[in-house]
Amino acid sequence: MTDTAQEFAYDAAAVHAATDRLLVSVAKLDDEAVGEPSLLPGWSRGHVLAHLARNADALANLFAWARTGIRTPMYPTPAARDADIERDADRPLAAHLEDLRSSAERWETACSALGPERLAYEVEMRNGVVERAGRLPFRRLAEVELHHVDLGVGYTVEHLATEYVDAELAFLAEQRLKGHPDVAALELRTNDGRSWRTGRADGAPLTVSGSPSALVGWLTGRSKGAGLTTADGAALPALPDR
Repeated sequence: MTDTAQEFAYDAAAVHAATDRLLVSVAKLDDEAVGEPSLLPGWSRGHVLAHLARNADALANLFAWARTGIRTPMYPTPAARDADIERDADRPLAAHLEDLRSSAERWETACSALGPERLAYEVEMRNGVVERAGRLPFRRLAEVELHHVDLGVGYTVEHLATEYVDAELAFLAEQRLKGHPDVAALELRTNDGRSWRTGRADGAPLTVSGSPSALVGWLTGRSKGAGLTTADGAALPALPDR
């Protein structure tokens, strides 16, 4: 098995485990709690749950694209994506749970149907982002883990799986934020000695240090920087919406 295939299988298994944790948390809610605000501005917990279910189906569409070579976008249109979330947000807990379970099963079926020879095939995600099919399980893992945090049910960035946090931190530093014109020059340092240079390439970077989970929390907008320190006590720079 190639390294890419091993990574694909590992991330797919991690999605399954993360989904199980999510379902345990959601099952403890009730209809009233589903309608309460989440930690995402303007979204109730129901909005987050509806988005997670529709995202599973959207990524299943990308697996179909990669498998067949027939262009199959995540969503018909951006407006359709938003409308589906609004339509489903106010459902009772039982409907959300059933949708989360069934959409997760459809995602797993689509994921397992993708042969190793198609892992390098490139598909287009939302907003024109191009991604290898072999990376789609990691993309789903980030959705499940971070939106679990967004539910505001006691699952925080400190509860995120260590392996996921390490992979997400590397992805943010080496790909998503590297060279970003709206991100100040940064040197990210973990308390175990790892470091990354990211953000704009110009200027002396500001060193930001802390645990991997604290760094991921800040970089993804899930915290305001709790547990992080900067050189000379400088204020953490503003980050664009993620």
